[in-house]
Amino acid sequence: MGAGSKVFYAIGTFLALMAVAYIVSTSWIGEDAYLFGLEWVGGVALVLATALCFMMAVYLNFTERRMDVLPEDWEEAEIEDGAGVLGFFSPHSIWPFAMSGAIFFLGLGIAFYQLWLIAFGAVFLIWTTTQLNLQYGIPREKH
Repeated sequence: MGAGSKVFYAIGTFLALMAVAYIVSTSWIGEDAYLFGLEWVGGVALVLATALCFMMAVYLNFTERRMDVLPEDWEEAEIEDGAGVLGFFSPHSIWPFAMSGAIFFLGLGIAFYQLWLIAFGAVFLIWTTTQLNLQYGIPREKH
C-alpha cells in the first residue's frame, strides 16, 4: 500500500469517527429541534466526505498495486530518480480560460435562477470541454 492510499484511509477513518461523534452529539443536545434534533447538514456532509475519502483511498490503492515502485515510496531514492518527462502541458491553450468562463456563466445562472443563462453556460461548458479534449487530436491543416 502506497503513501497516498494510507493518507486517504487515515483521513477517512478520522472523518468517520468525527461523523459518529457529531451525529451523536447533535442528536442528544437538541432534543426539541426539527426531526429529532439531528443537525442534518453537518451530518450528511461528514458522511459524504468520509465516503469520498474512502473512494479515493481504494482507487489509489488499486492503481498503486499495478505500478512500479515510485521514487517517493523508495527510502533509498535520490532526487535524480524522479527526474524525467512529467507529461505534455499546453502552454498556449485558450480552452481552460474559456471553460472557466463557461463555469462562471453556469454559476451565475444557478445563483440567480435564470434558466436561459444555465442553458447557455451548460452548452458553452460542453463545447469548451470538447474543444480542450480535441485540440491536439485534429491535424493542423484542418483547423
